[in-house]
Amino acid sequence: MPTIALVDDDRNILASVSIALESEGYRVQTYTDGASAFDGLQNSVPDLAILDIKMPR
Repeated sequence: MPTIALVDDDRNILASVSIALESEGYRVQTYTDGASAFDGLQNSVPDLAILDIKMPR
């Protein structure tokens, strides 16, 4: 199953996009800031990453 990483500081967006992608059969990794995404993606590389480019960290 393909994995998609979502990075956004808005938890509502993460939740709604995650639900939509999971309902289509994707595995979803979510991160609320760039630092946690950087750390998490070192251990588990997704097939695709969707990023919010305007985040505080």
